[in-house]
Amino acid sequence: MHVFLTGGTGFIGRNLVEALLRRGDRCTVISRSGTDLWKRPEVEVIRHDPKLKGPWQRTVNGCDVVVNLAGERIVEPPLRWTAARKTRIRASRIATTNRLVDAILEAEQPPRLLLSGSAIGYYGPRGDQAVDESAPPGTDFLARLAAEWEEAARPACTKTRVALLRTGLVLGRDSPFLASLVPLFKLGLGGPWGDGKQWLSWIHIEDVVGIILFVIDRQLDGAFNLTAPNPVTVEQFARTLGKALGRPAILRAPSLLLRLALGEAADALLNLQRVLPARALEAGYQFRYPQLDGALSSSI
Repeated sequence: MHVFLTGGTGFIGRNLVEALLRRGDRCTVISRSGTDLWKRPEVEVIRHDPKLKGPWQRTVNGCDVVVNLAGERIVEPPLRWTAARKTRIRASRIATTNRLVDAILEAEQPPRLLLSGSAIGYYGPRGDQAVDESAPPGTDFLARLAAEWEEAARPACTKTRVALLRTGLVLGRDSPFLASLVPLFKLGLGGPWGDGKQWLSWIHIEDVVGIILFVIDRQLDGAFNLTAPNPVTVEQFARTLGKALGRPAILRAPSLLLRLALGEAADALLNLQRVLPARALEAGYQFRYPQLDGALSSSI
């Protein structure tokens, strides 16, 4: 199988490419830097900005699957969501998806599946309400961004199947999310943020890759929540991470402090969702890491 990827050099993309190679698949990765992380004949790296039109779009023709994971990081302390940063965050997702869809629609041999990135921010703030893929989108910035990102992928439905990957907070070794937390916790400076009662919907990288391969192999489409079946509160998450590191987890980062430091970007840490992977479970996917303690133990 030949897989074309955007965002292939990111955390999820790198792990997905490695899994595809282990299966004997070929990969073409488009990257702004052109960095070849693999240096293997089964991987072709194209240097180009996927937000822009170019000859790279012809490479989509004849590929079996396209995986669209490109997107600038949402939370990048100490960067706030200025108007310019919001524009970059949006363009890194929407413009790239538009260019990919254009390539698919113009292909003489279109791929049989487009897996396009999204995020559980799609659902907006939900408090304690548990949501699955049937829930409507929210109305805040992250929800509107995710909904527009998904909408940009939908025109490809006229030429191929489309699956939407609503991804939660991803754990695993080298996880960007954990990279910002583990050093603080190791120093005994970690703990919950906000009131600690908000829900955190997490997933281990092995299950992110596992669900993506599951969707490909089972020829599935539609929206999938890439989250573990057992979300936890931020309080529970901090306590479990502290236990895994053998450190206390009692210091709090109050909401006011996060608002002062990050402005509106603090929403990504405070306005969370309790998300369930209903469609993956219904289709028969078996989670490798259904519980947080096991996922964290393999991530640190």
